[in-house]
Amino acid sequence: MTGETIVARGLLNGTGPIGVVDIGSNSVRLVVYERKARTPTMLFNEKVLAGLGKGIAATGRLCEESIEAAITALSRFRALSDHMGVKETHVFATAAARDAENGSKFVARVEEVLGAKVRLLNGHEEAYYSALGVISGFWKPRGIVGDMGGGSLELVRLADDRPGQGFTFPLGGLRLQEEAEGSLERARVITDRALSTYKWPELDDSERVFYAVGGTWRSLAKLHQEQNNYPLHVMHSYELSAKEAIAFCQTLQKENLEGVDHSEVVSKQRRGLVPYGAVVLEEILTVMKADKVVISATGVREGLLFESLDDEMKAQDPVVEAARELALLRARSPDYCHELIEWTDHAFAVLEIEETEQQMHLRHAACLLSDIGWRAHPDYRGEQSLNVISNAAFVGLDHAARAYLAATVFHRHEGLGDGGLSPLVKELCSNALRERARILGAALRVASLLGASMPDIVLQTRLSVEEGMLRLTLPDSLAVFDGERLKKRVNQFAKQNGMKGEVVVLGKECSSARTQ
Repeated sequence: MTGETIVARGLLNGTGPIGVVDIGSNSVRLVVYERKARTPTMLFNEKVLAGLGKGIAATGRLCEESIEAAITALSRFRALSDHMGVKETHVFATAAARDAENGSKFVARVEEVLGAKVRLLNGHEEAYYSALGVISGFWKPRGIVGDMGGGSLELVRLADDRPGQGFTFPLGGLRLQEEAEGSLERARVITDRALSTYKWPELDDSERVFYAVGGTWRSLAKLHQEQNNYPLHVMHSYELSAKEAIAFCQTLQKENLEGVDHSEVVSKQRRGLVPYGAVVLEEILTVMKADKVVISATGVREGLLFESLDDEMKAQDPVVEAARELALLRARSPDYCHELIEWTDHAFAVLEIEETEQQMHLRHAACLLSDIGWRAHPDYRGEQSLNVISNAAFVGLDHAARAYLAATVFHRHEGLGDGGLSPLVKELCSNALRERARILGAALRVASLLGASMPDIVLQTRLSVEEGMLRLTLPDSLAVFDGERLKKRVNQFAKQNGMKGEVVVLGKECSSARTQ
C-alpha cells in the first residue's frame, strides 16, 4: 500500500478537527478530535466540574451557580473551538438538563453561546451511545455496559457488536449522594431497590463481563492501580476479576474515602462520589454474577463519532488503524511497514505458527510500529519505542496485548534477550506472549537488515523450511545484500523456532552459507 493510497483511504481525510461538547450532570467537557477516523486522536480535552446535577433531587431545578459555571466554561469552549478551526461540532446533554424543570431554558442559553444545536439525549439514547463507545474501543466486546454519570446510570447488553435495549436508573453519583443524604447504607438500599426493577438478561459465560464507563469508576480504578503498584497507568481496558473488584469496592465505602490508602490520587471533586460508585458497582457485579469488570475510557462521545463512520471504517481493527497512523507519522517508510505485513504473513504460514484472528491483527500492528523509534539515538530506540507503544492512546487491546506489542518492537531494536526489558512487560505478559514477541521480533530484525527498513526489498526474498532448516532465499539481483550480519540474524530467527538457518542466493552455486 503506497503512502498516496493511505491518504486516499482516509487517514488524512480532511474531515477535522471535530469538536464534541458533553454537558453532563457533574461536568461539562470539550474534546476536539483530529479528524474522523476509526481511532480518533484527541487534539484537546478540557472539563469543568460545574455540578449541574447538584440539588435536582431536592428541588427539581438546576441551581443558578451551576448554570453560570457551565455557561462560563462553554463560552471558553466556543472560543477555543473557533481558534482551533473546528469544522464540525456535536453537542449533547444528559440527565441533569433532561430532568430539571428549567433544563429547556438552560439548553436554549447553551445553544446561543455555542452557536450549535444541543442534542438532549434520553436515557435509552445515552445507553445506546455508551454501548457504541465501548464497541469503538474494544475488539468484539460482549457483556453488559454500564455508564455511571452524575445524574443517572445506564445499562445495556452488548452481543455480536450490537447494543441491545438500554435502560436508565436514577443512580448517578451526585443524585445518589443527595438522595441518600450522605448515608452509604441508605445508598445501598436505594441502589438495590432501583436495580431490582431491571430484568437481567440471561448471559452465557462469554458475556459475564461488565464494561464500566464514567469518571467515577475511572477514579475508582486509578485508586486500585495505585494501591497495587500497577506498572501501567492507562485506564482503558484495565480489568479486575469480579471477586477482587467487589472486595475492593467494600473497602471504599467510607465518606470522602477517609482513611483509604492513596486516596489523594483521586481529585477532591471526585473523592466524595467514589464511595457511591463503589456501592453501585458492587451491587451490579454481584447481581449479574460477573466474571470480571473492564474499565472503558470510551463512552457516549466516542459512540456518537463511531455512528458517523461509514461501514468500511467501522469494520476496521482500531489497533491496526492506530498503528498505521503512527507508521505514517514516524516510520522511515510506511510502505516498508506495510510490506512487513505480507512478509510476516508468509513467514508465519511457512513456520506453521498458529494464530487467532486477534493475534494476527496484533502481528500486523507490530509490523506497522516496528520503525517508529528510528529517530532516537541508536542506544535508545528500543526503549523509546517500548515507552511510546506502552503509553499510546490505543484502544481495542488489553494491557497484556499492549505490553506484547511494546516487547516485540523492543526486541526488533535491542535483540532477543530480556536485558533492559521493562518490568511492565515482565508483569503483564505471559510467558507464551513473551515468547511470541521474541519470535516476531527476530523476524523483524531479519527484515530490517535486508533493506535498511526501506521498501522494495523484503518482498523479493522468500522464506522456506526444508528438512528442519529455515532458509532465506535472495534473488541473484540482491546477492550484494547478503552478509555475515544477515546470516546471524537469520540463524537467530531460526533458533527461536527450533531450527538452524541459512541464506541462499539463487543462481549462485555454493553461495549457501550456514551459521552454526
